[in-house]
Amino acid sequence: MDNTGVTKGIVIKDDWPGYSLDLFTYPEHYHEDIESVYIPHGVIMNRIERMARYIMDDFGNSNIMVLCVLKGGYKFCADLVEFIKVLGRNSNKYLETRVEFIRLKSYLNDQSTEELHIIGSRDLSFLRGKAIVDTGKTMKALLKHVETFEPKMVKVAGLLVKRVPNMAESLTDYVGFEIPNRFVVGYALDYNEYFRDLNHICVISKTGKMKYKV
Repeated sequence: MDNTGVTKGIVIKDDWPGYSLDLFTYPEHYHEDIESVYIPHGVIMNRIERMARYIMDDFGNSNIMVLCVLKGGYKFCADLVEFIKVLGRNSNKYLETRVEFIRLKSYLNDQSTEELHIIGSRDLSFLRGKAIVDTGKTMKALLKHVETFEPKMVKVAGLLVKRVPNMAESLTDYVGFEIPNRFVVGYALDYNEYFRDLNHICVISKTGKMKYKV
């Protein structure tokens, strides 16, 4: 199988402006706070279903534990696990899937901070679901933490991988979308805890950054 689509995902070019807000529905209170719909919800869901197929192919009939990285990864993780379950019911492969949760906090406003706080499970192994992977600083720290539990195998699933210097593409086994270095919100991705209720992945506006800055 050609693994290009697995490792790189769908590549969104640097000059992609996103879709006009007029084409989609979204919470009206965010009208001035987002610039565009960057990735529509339907496209997100279809891509996650494809990622679930890759995972089914790789794991066969193995049992897996999914480590969901909170908070930004919870919708991605939930939808990915659900697709794995549906695909299993409709085939002769069924992955017994357990889910554990871990919380990472490394952003203030739209900037990654030096401090990484890891809060979560003591029973970790196998597959992780994370919403955004950029330079990999956070993921490398998490991988180091996970390895202390001596898992049999570790795979990383990332919905978004950002194109940044020293990007962490090599750390991610299953990629949804490769995107430019833009700060995006929605689909559980937040800006200081706002915008998690957006179904689409959107580009935050300058107005939005100022309104919700801490």
